[in-house]
This record gives sequence, structure tokens and C-alpha cells, in this order.
Amino acid sequence: MRSLAAAEVVSVNNGWEKAPRRSTRSGRVAVVAVLVGASLAAGCTSSNSSSKSAESTPPSSQAKTQTAAAPADGNSDVVTELQGRFESLIRDTLPSVVLITNASGLGSGVIYDNQGNIVTNAHVVGKDTTFKVTLSTGPQTLDAKLVGAFVPNDLAVIKLQNPPSGLKVAKYGDSSKLQVGDLVFAMGNPLGLSSSVTEGIVSALGRTVEEPPTDGSPAVIPSAIQTSAPINPGNSGGALVNLAGEVVGVPTLAALDPGSAGSGGAPAPGIGFAIPSNTAKNIADQLIKDGKVTNSGRASLGVGVLSVSDQSGGGAGAGIVQVLPGGPADKAGLKVGDIIVAIDDKKVTSANVLMDMLAQMKPGQQVNVTVIGAAGKTRTVSVTLGELPG
Repeated sequence: MRSLAAAEVVSVNNGWEKAPRRSTRSGRVAVVAVLVGASLAAGCTSSNSSSKSAESTPPSSQAKTQTAAAPADGNSDVVTELQGRFESLIRDTLPSVVLITNASGLGSGVIYDNQGNIVTNAHVVGKDTTFKVTLSTGPQTLDAKLVGAFVPNDLAVIKLQNPPSGLKVAKYGDSSKLQVGDLVFAMGNPLGLSSSVTEGIVSALGRTVEEPPTDGSPAVIPSAIQTSAPINPGNSGGALVNLAGEVVGVPTLAALDPGSAGSGGAPAPGIGFAIPSNTAKNIADQLIKDGKVTNSGRASLGVGVLSVSDQSGGGAGAGIVQVLPGGPADKAGLKVGDIIVAIDDKKVTSANVLMDMLAQMKPGQQVNVTVIGAAGKTRTVSVTLGELPG
């Protein structure tokens, strides 16, 4: 439970969503803790009107990639070898990426197993429970139902009702082995153009990316992968793939430049974000087994908060508006009306900042929380963090 402080979020973009006449959900904005003032929009679902372009051209003819420039010495053998490797990788991996369509938009997904389970983003499925899935290997659509979603990590699993034989199951890699500079490919259905591929590198690791609420619940993605591979509307829920043909991430967000023309800003080239594959696998396995997440691995303070501003409009902290009975904050004596101003001497200026901090902590970790009470008295209490429920 939180609000978005103006100092934290400077623009909102609906471009990832649906056609304006069909829009039913608010735009998505992400704030990266390390990029002060940057505004991000989820590059996930595209409009159903765009899906016509996907139907008019065979998926196989739409696969694209940006290849490396020829070496200065004109070594054609090197170029030919690299080109062949790219083509083979894409040919082998792309069939595991699907187009997901629901009542209000479209997005991407990745076939997780031969039972027909498909991993995607929680914001791609939204509130829907039934979906149409188009495989990259053919134009026919298949029925799918929601298995479960975990909004805090923006992940979901849907399942084909009658999975055909010969499903191409994606090969998942170990995202902890990624290095800055690794070459990666983003595969998905941007703007409804099915089976599209873009190429880039891993630009940075360990980003903490905040998204706005999905159906009232916030999502903060810890340890996100930053990539220069273009991520466009419709890409979210797809695959970020390494040179070994392994899925190492789930493309989720694309950055916006708040200084550009337009109320939402223009896309900032070369700044996209993906959920690490290790996180996606962990959450997907739990959703498939239990229909919910039983071990989120995410720290929780057990409070609902809103951003508080001072008289000049600056961020003054995170005001507690709800305390979970028996939760970490309740056990430590925190009350509704207290304003959290610091954790372990690190300043908390808003609800957003508090969420970012918690996303980087672990359940069971002990922290010192400084609050200003309703009477204006400052006190510091020790809190043992709990686990965010699934």
C-alpha cells in the first residue's frame, strides 16, 4: 500500500498497454534506484490492433536480428561463422517463445515444460484467467488458463489446455553466471510482430527496478538485468537469450526519457530490463506445484505505507498506515502513524525508497528502523524482517 511521490516518478507511459479505446489499466512506470530521475515503462503488452500485423505475415518470415558489423580487416570467414551461429541459435530457440493474447492486449511467454506450462509476466496476464496462445511454429491458436501469478516479482505461469506434441521447451541458463558485456538476444512479439529478435549486450547487473502497482499491488524487481537489446511493447514475458541458446532473463521493462517530447516521454534507446532466469525458475516451479508462491525469498516489514512530504514538498519518509498483526513491525512496537525515516542509518524519503531497500534485504535479517512517532518523538527499534507472503 503506497503512493508514488512526484520526486520519484516523473512520467507515466501507456504505450505498453492497449489501444487507447480499449485501455482498462493504468500505465506502468519503473524507477531504478541507481538512476535518479529516470522514468521507465513496462514494455509488455501491446494493443490488439497491432496483432493484425502478426497475423498477416508468417512468423517464420518475421524473425529478425541485428548482426555485428564486419571486422575492419574484412575477415569474411569470421563474419560468416558469427552469422551462422546467430542464425542457428535463433532457429533453435525461437520456437519456445509464444504470443499470448487476452481480452485487452497481447504479450509474450516462454514454454517452460512439455506439460504446456508457459512463463510470462504478471502484468501480461493482468486480471485475466483465460488466454489464447499462438506458437511461433504455426498460425493456430491454443487455449490456456492461469496457473498462478506472483505480482511482487512480476511473474506468472499459464498452461495450455491441450498441449500439442512436440512442444519446443526452452533451455534455461544460470543467470548468476552473466557478465557485463555478454551478448544477448531479446525474443518476443513487439507491437504484435510475432517471432521478432533484437540483439544487444548485458549492460549492467544487480539493478533494483520498481514498477507501479499491478491491480493494486506493487512490484519491485531485485537484481534485474540491464540490457541494450531493444525491448518494445509486446516483448515483455518473452526470452532474453545468451549465445548458448539459454534463457537467462525475462524481458520486462523499457526505459523512457522523461525529457523527451510527449507527456510520457520517448523511449530511451538501449536501456531495458529483464528478470533473472534463476528468479523466474524459482517462482515458476512454486506456482506450478502449489498454484502460489510458498517461499518468496523476499524481505517484509509487515506494514502498509504511504509517502510523506514535508512543508516544502520534499520527501519526509514513509508513513505507516497499516501494521500486520503479529508481523515484524508489530513485534517491534511500530504503530500506525509512525513515519519511517531511516533503516540502518540510510535515509528513507518515501514509500518507494523503503520498498527499494527491502527488495535488497533478506528474510531473517535484523535491521534498525528509525521512526518519528505521532507525538513527534524520534526512536529507533530493532526489527527482524519477515518473508513477503505469496
